[in-house]
Parts: sequence; C-alpha cells; structure tokens
Amino acid sequence: MIIQDIHVYTMSSELPQPFAFSQQWIQRRSATIVQVVTRDGVSGWGEALCAGLLEPELAASVIKHVLKPLVIGHNVNETEVLWHKLYNHTRDYGRKGVVIAGISAIDIALWDLKGKYAKQPTHAMLGGAFRDKVDAYATGFFRKSLDQDTQALVDEAKSHVGAGFRKMKIKLGFGIEHDIQVMEDIRNAIGDDIELMVDVNHAYTVSEASLLADGLKQFRLRWLEEPVNPEDKEGFRLLKQKTLIPLAAGESEFTMYGFRELLNTRCIDIAQPDVAMAGGLTAMQHINTLALANGIQVNPHVWGTAIGQYASLHAIAATPTVNPTLADRGPIFEYDTSSHPFRSDLVHQPIQQHQGIVYLPEGSGHGFIIDEDFLQENAKLY
Repeated sequence: MIIQDIHVYTMSSELPQPFAFSQQWIQRRSATIVQVVTRDGVSGWGEALCAGLLEPELAASVIKHVLKPLVIGHNVNETEVLWHKLYNHTRDYGRKGVVIAGISAIDIALWDLKGKYAKQPTHAMLGGAFRDKVDAYATGFFRKSLDQDTQALVDEAKSHVGAGFRKMKIKLGFGIEHDIQVMEDIRNAIGDDIELMVDVNHAYTVSEASLLADGLKQFRLRWLEEPVNPEDKEGFRLLKQKTLIPLAAGESEFTMYGFRELLNTRCIDIAQPDVAMAGGLTAMQHINTLALANGIQVNPHVWGTAIGQYASLHAIAATPTVNPTLADRGPIFEYDTSSHPFRSDLVHQPIQQHQGIVYLPEGSGHGFIIDEDFLQENAKLY
C-alpha cells in the first residue's frame, strides 16, 4: 500500500464544432489525469479539472515537479495527512487554481486505491451512501453561434426530454432580454413538468443579475448559478436580498478555506465544489461539514472526464441532505451532454443515465476500468 510512482498524462482533443458559454469560446476538451501506482502494482486514477479553458500542462507540471515528490513512499490510507501536507507545502503560492486541481487529482487517485485495497466502493470508504441512485440533470445549451435565434436551444431541450431527463440546466448570460426569451421558448416547448436550473457563468453585475432574476421568477427555478463574479461575495449577499430564487455557486472556489466566506455568511443557498478542482474527495468532506453546519446544501459541479464523473458520483452519494425530511430533495448529478471524448471513451463503462437517473458504481474503488488502448492513443505521458 506504499506509493511508488505517479504517472501524469495530458490529453487534448479539438472539438468538431466549437461552442461558447457566456465568457469564452471552447475550442477543445482537455484533461490532466494521474495514475498513482503502489509497490504492489495496484493503480489508482485521479483528475485535475481543465474546464475547457485551462492548458493541461499547467496542472501536470505542478503534479510532477511539486506534489509527486511529497507523496512517494507514503501509505495510500494517509489521505488526510497527505492532503494537509500538500496544501501546507504550497500554501504560500497555491491556495487556488491549478495547484489545488493538482492536489485534487492525487487525492482522488488515493481514494480509488483505498477502495481497491479494501475491496469496497469509494462511497463506502467515505462513510457510506445516503442514496443508491441519483437524479441526473442535463447540462449543455452551449452556443454554436451568437445570433438571437432560440430554435437550436429549444431543439436541444426537446432532445433531453426525449432521452428521459426530467431536469436540465440552461446556459444564459448573453443579454438579459435574450436570456428571458430563451427560457420562455424552452418552457413553452417542453411544458411545466421539467425542472429547470440556470447557469449564467458570472456574466452580470449585481444590478443586471437582479433584473434577470426578476424576469426568471415565473419559471420556478431550482437554482440560479453564478449570477455574478465568484470574487464578489458582497454581490451575492445583495442579490439574495432581491430574489427568492436559490443562488448556487462554488465551481470557481477551492478548499474549505475558499468556501468559508461563501458558507459562513450565507452568500449562497447551494454550494457547488468540483471534486476535481476544489481539493479532491478529502476536501469535499471538509466542505460538506462546513456547509452542513451553516445549513447550506452541497451539490457538486461536474464537468470533467469519466474519472471526475465517477469520483463526483461517489461524493454525491456520501453527501448528507442538509435538512432531511420525508420529502427532502437530495443533491443531483450534473450530466454533461456536450462533446467530450474523455468522458465517453476513457473508461470501458462510462456513466449512463437511464430515464433521468444514474446508479452508484459498486466495484472496488471508483468502479471503472481505464481503456488502456484509448489512453495510449490519446494521452501523452508528461
């Protein structure tokens, strides 16, 4: 159970058709993944989220040159000790961003190894599963062009309903009037029974977000995600005073230290750490505890490869409901429907939704098997 080596891989694939969210165009999907190998020859896999805009070599360099030497020779069960060792070593320059993403990758791989040695699924190692299946929501609705025509978005919504989804998240942030028109056209096309969420990707100021929230109140949204810049904690607080729509954020935040202000000051209603960015599964446990103490539900953000998806599903299984009742609504799984070969082809059995539901993997560790042929053809050893 002693760590002998860490192999770091970078992957990049040009998209057949670029797509945009409110901030930028995405030209390719990239990934930084790690294989932590023990002296027994057992491998655990982890991911540092690239989010489409991040060069995969950045996190890879941090992992190879800074983090890897700190964990070689340690026992895979020392997840808490190693997390703090890595965080404290990089604290003066790495409290956010690619350094924490690198820590996430190693931590996710260690939890995979812990489960494999114990012959238990990761969620059991995290303390058990609060649920054995999770509702999935379709995320997508990226723009192929910036015209004002809503038909492509309406067609996408219909396709998600046809695939069995009962929940979906719409990308907005392209102008308030257009945003509201998009929502009206989608709602008219799919009816009132489909639950909707909105993701603005911090496109607006507080005053603009207030106008948007007012226009969206008719749609009974589950949440309004990243309405303002992630640094603008006061903006979140001001917006919460102006709308009853639950506010969600956190995909751009890192570790329990970064989430402290968001949670302790009730800036948001739903916290969305990404397991492959915010510090791994160990950090998710820290954030869960802090959120639970502040009465805020954690609902992880998911946008990575199959590795990140599997790890996130285990994290969701082990996430408590902040206000448990006989009719409570637990966290739901973000099911990326955009083009991503490293989600669909990297493992032999990618996560699939069935009528809007995903089931927990029950194999040892995270429960997937890497497709070695695909890895060899598409990954570069950094």
